[in-house]
Amino acid sequence: MPSAKLTLGPLNFHWTTAVRRDFYARIADEAPVDTVVLGEVVCSKRAPFFDSHIPEMIERLERGGKEVVLASLALVMQARERQSVMDLAAGADHLVEANDLTAMAACAGRPHAIGPLVAVYNPGTLEVMARQGATRVCLPGELTADAILALARAALITNTQLEVQAFGRLPLAISARCYHARAHGLHKDGCRYVCEKHPDGMDLETLDGAPFLAVNGVQTLSGSYLDLLGEMGRLRNIGVDRFRLSPQDCDMVAVAHTFRDVLDNTMTVAQGQERLRDLCPGQRFSNGFFHGAEGMAYRPRAPAE
Repeated sequence: MPSAKLTLGPLNFHWTTAVRRDFYARIADEAPVDTVVLGEVVCSKRAPFFDSHIPEMIERLERGGKEVVLASLALVMQARERQSVMDLAAGADHLVEANDLTAMAACAGRPHAIGPLVAVYNPGTLEVMARQGATRVCLPGELTADAILALARAALITNTQLEVQAFGRLPLAISARCYHARAHGLHKDGCRYVCEKHPDGMDLETLDGAPFLAVNGVQTLSGSYLDLLGEMGRLRNIGVDRFRLSPQDCDMVAVAHTFRDVLDNTMTVAQGQERLRDLCPGQRFSNGFFHGAEGMAYRPRAPAE
């Protein structure tokens, strides 16, 4: 069985430019990931803060032996946003990860990747995307193990690489409205980049006061961190050999080492899970969607698995 690959997904949160540069420099030098997805996915208003630094980060990451994939916006509503997607797709130097149908159309006819916010829920959809040039697909996080198995069988036929998110808040939805700004009494056009106050997302509770989701600007995320350490062996057996770690406000280098060590069998799953909880104190973990339960649930790994 070939060695499994680790991908660091795009940074969903609005971190300061200095923090982002330091983050990716450390990832380049220290993190055992094979691929890094760069680029603003959530809000086009944030892009000018970091776009000018992307060439420097690409050079640094590639010097560190990482493959760089460039991500497109997940919600395109304005002409300038559409043009930025077209410009991104026209670049021939790096694989582009399409996160909406605008980018998919722009990338059609050439090799590209599909991000987890595009609804690839069945083999027929996967086959269409492969015919249009998709060579790699990161599946949506709401899929069950049985659904992933069906897609893995189709991926073998289409020669498509499948990727499954294994760590971090799950990206669930993108809205035209900015909940983050509204929660602070601001309008979207005058948001003052208030999402910067929550580098790991703004936690939401139900009316009963129970923890529920997280909001990040126009994006809705899971309230818990996904942990599929205990499911990676099963996923590898059905043909999934790429796993995505979504950046959170924690030591992501140590998180990447934990997943790498479990994949390489130099650390047991139980040891990895214990280490993950030490690295993310106070966080709730979940894997419910994979097991066909509510997404926020956590199903312990069966002893026989």
